Amino acid sequence: MANKKRSNNEGTKNVILREPEEKFSDDGTLTYFWRAHTLTVLVVLVVVLIYVAVFEPVKQDTSYNTKRGLVACVLSFILLGVTVTPDGVFKRPHPVVWRFTFCCSIVYVLGLIFVLFQTKKDAINLLKHIDSKLGVPLEEKSYGGNCRIYDEDEPDDPFHNIWDKLDLFVATHFFGWWLKTLVLRDWWLCMVLSIMFEILEYTLEHQLPNFSECWWDHWIMDALICNGLGIYLGLKTLQYFSMKTYHWRGLWTIPSYTGKLKRLLAQFGPYTWIDYDWRSTSSLGRWIATLLIILVFLVAELNTFYLKFVMWVPPEHYLNLLRLILLLFWGAVSMREVFQYLDDPDCTKIGRQSWITLAIISSEFLIVAKFDWETITKPIPSHIALLWLIGLSCLVGWTIWRFLISSVPDKICVPDVRQRRQRWALVRSCELGKFSMKND
Repeated sequence: MANKKRSNNEGTKNVILREPEEKFSDDGTLTYFWRAHTLTVLVVLVVVLIYVAVFEPVKQDTSYNTKRGLVACVLSFILLGVTVTPDGVFKRPHPVVWRFTFCCSIVYVLGLIFVLFQTKKDAINLLKHIDSKLGVPLEEKSYGGNCRIYDEDEPDDPFHNIWDKLDLFVATHFFGWWLKTLVLRDWWLCMVLSIMFEILEYTLEHQLPNFSECWWDHWIMDALICNGLGIYLGLKTLQYFSMKTYHWRGLWTIPSYTGKLKRLLAQFGPYTWIDYDWRSTSSLGRWIATLLIILVFLVAELNTFYLKFVMWVPPEHYLNLLRLILLLFWGAVSMREVFQYLDDPDCTKIGRQSWITLAIISSEFLIVAKFDWETITKPIPSHIALLWLIGLSCLVGWTIWRFLISSVPDKICVPDVRQRRQRWALVRSCELGKFSMKND
């Protein structure tokens, strides 16, 4: 197998191409499970509709029929989208997964827009159609109060304050930041977001009681242990994916059962890999884009807490977990599209998933603002507001000095337009299966 190595002098990573020795007989595009089956899907859909229209007994229950009709419309739309929607930027484990999540994002944003036109009472009643246990005011739990790590007043269990904080959300913190690191693919962005959210919890604890935590809960359990270990594991996972050689063989061309098993497991990993070099301070445009990415991520995080508070959804309810899982899928695709929009000279518009994700985050925030304006407009304590004013003034001042005044040469090596165009042409070739790629 002949190797071609291209390295640029500006400090970008090497790209290694390997010409395939033979044509793949099963490269993930010719098997039964990778075909669209549009006619089969259409026939099945029509058969189901014929059964409902002709053979199924009619129930004289308006509420039941309305609910079932709406569910049928949603499922039909998702089925149509999964069948005919073009593939996205990701291939593994199967393009249908990313088509499905994209269609779910459309359904979700349409649902948010519908809720936005309702009253708070009617919106909460809509959730009761999903789960009759919803629609009950929440008792917000505060994690502050007694912040002693060792409580001498409780000799039987002096560490009870620590055990009280070790709930389900410790695991979600850890795994959440591991997956967010895979989405952002940048340790600096992850650390900034982790610290900024803890600062936001301090800032907004007068609005949401469960933002009130002990100092060691903020900085030791959350920022250092849960978030830090999650980010560390994410960085190690990124390193593994970055160093791995991507050269796919068909499952049936692999002779050993061990090789077949490894190929099946690899199906749930990436098809190709791209390291995100955001180069945040390389230009004013890149810096502003980075700040906007941080802002959008923080608003999405805050929406999680404010939505459940406004809509009376318990933290442990499956709707919260489902939303977070879908947001991770949407965020992964969106970050890939945003990075290409910033880095690829031939990419002139943001991707479809990025557009929908921004619409989702904006709609969620508007729902919170409409249904509980009194909560989100509670004035921030003066000392907190002063600290934010100083921080934002420093940020604006540094931005002006760095990009408009300073004459210090930039130490960041930025590939020129021709090099970036060649790089993304290689990426597209790899995604089409023409080459295998390493360290892109």
